[in-house]
Amino acid sequence: MAAKTIMIQGTASNSGKSILTAALCRIFKQDGYRVAPFKSQNMALNSYITADGLEMGRAQVMQAEAAGIAPDVRMNPILLKPTSDVGSQVILCGKAIGNRTAKEYWSDKKALRPFIQQAFDSLANDYDIIVIEGAGSPVEINLKQDDLVNMGMAKMAHAPVLLVGDIDRGGVFASLYGTVKLLEPDEQDRIQGLIINKFRGDLEILRPGLTDLERLTDKPVVGVVPYAHLDIDDEDSLSERLTAKDSSKAALQIAVIRLPHLSNFTDFASLERMSAVSVRYVNTPKQLDGVDFIIIPGTKSTIDDLKWLRTSGLEAKIQRLHHEGTPVLGICGGYQMMGRHLHDPEGVEGGGSIAGLGLLPTETIFRAQKTTTQATGKILSPGGIFHNLAGVPTVGYEIHMGDTTLLEGAVPFQQLMRGIELVTDGCCAGDAYGTYMHGVLDTPEVLEPLIRALLARKGISASDITVFDPVQYKEEQYDKLADMVRSALDMERIYQILEADYA
Repeated sequence: MAAKTIMIQGTASNSGKSILTAALCRIFKQDGYRVAPFKSQNMALNSYITADGLEMGRAQVMQAEAAGIAPDVRMNPILLKPTSDVGSQVILCGKAIGNRTAKEYWSDKKALRPFIQQAFDSLANDYDIIVIEGAGSPVEINLKQDDLVNMGMAKMAHAPVLLVGDIDRGGVFASLYGTVKLLEPDEQDRIQGLIINKFRGDLEILRPGLTDLERLTDKPVVGVVPYAHLDIDDEDSLSERLTAKDSSKAALQIAVIRLPHLSNFTDFASLERMSAVSVRYVNTPKQLDGVDFIIIPGTKSTIDDLKWLRTSGLEAKIQRLHHEGTPVLGICGGYQMMGRHLHDPEGVEGGGSIAGLGLLPTETIFRAQKTTTQATGKILSPGGIFHNLAGVPTVGYEIHMGDTTLLEGAVPFQQLMRGIELVTDGCCAGDAYGTYMHGVLDTPEVLEPLIRALLARKGISASDITVFDPVQYKEEQYDKLADMVRSALDMERIYQILEADYA
């Protein structure tokens, strides 16, 4: 029997669709249902590799965690990873099929419908409920033709729609009303409820507006969700995490370079949760003043971002600080940048060669073939400030286009098991470290000795470090999210909506 469906659409990007989808997944799981998330097309630089080596968006991974199931590429059959303002790498059913300009992608869009339908139908046969997430707004009128992610997807899945508006931005009544009225009549009929999200204040003051909104749209308001400070991974480029101010009172100041095409910044979520640590995302040399540790993260466009690093003055500042003793870690594209040279003979990133930062004795050659795999490992003998990490186990995944060669005298960072293949990964030289592994900073086994080493360098006791179980922590956050949303929504009505026929 095919699953019941319900869809969350929003009046705009960052209205809270991803988090509310996760909340419903958790609620339905708590109520005893087998539930899975689905988003036909996602655009994000944050991605994840499944157990079978396929690539999908981080939002659906987070939602799968909330549902208590393993991430499955069927939950996100199309992932677009922007490479420029007008183009993206297209990931279809977990595999990269090349770069497309926006015009090229839209001209080929009809051909993608069968892949979406097949992924959804297969998922729907395995679960009781599918919670579908839309993208952006359903009334981008220049994009509505051949839509596959909002009302087009709702029709494919026979799904009722809950429309979400963000009141924290202002203009939520106009946004909800305008969205409903710009839809075609049959699409308006598919909307079964309105949700106001991120509310701060007295609900009684808001109530007259809710009454007027229901009268004007002829749609019920099924809930007002309060603004919440929950610690749940957010893949959106508008995430508050990137613009959060650092705390100058924290014992350790850690800087993550905010590259123009920064990807997988969820790599640093666990680091941000450590006591005595402030993580700041920086894009100017001045912001590196006083930092104790520098991380160069992953990127979708390594060569372009290396050029930006150079022209912005950050390269020279990083090199100077490292020379003065500040440790530097590069992850994935950041690791590639830290080497001596990068070569692109196949034009994967536009072609040509470029000098790297010269912090590691490595050389990278970009290849069209993409490495996507999960891996477990063990840090070898890194030396430098992090010598106490020797022998520490690691777990994570790799997503990269390019092979890095260690030059004479180079020392690998860790030994990895990729499936049944035993390989080395990364490089270390003094207090410079690089690895291809995303998620290497996710475990307390790595984080605790790393933070202890940084504190010891400053002569600070590490006795009060908070070590937590990241899995248990996430479970607690998902339960808090579900409790908050359950109390804010009319769940009886939502179950009635779920049970109706919308073919």
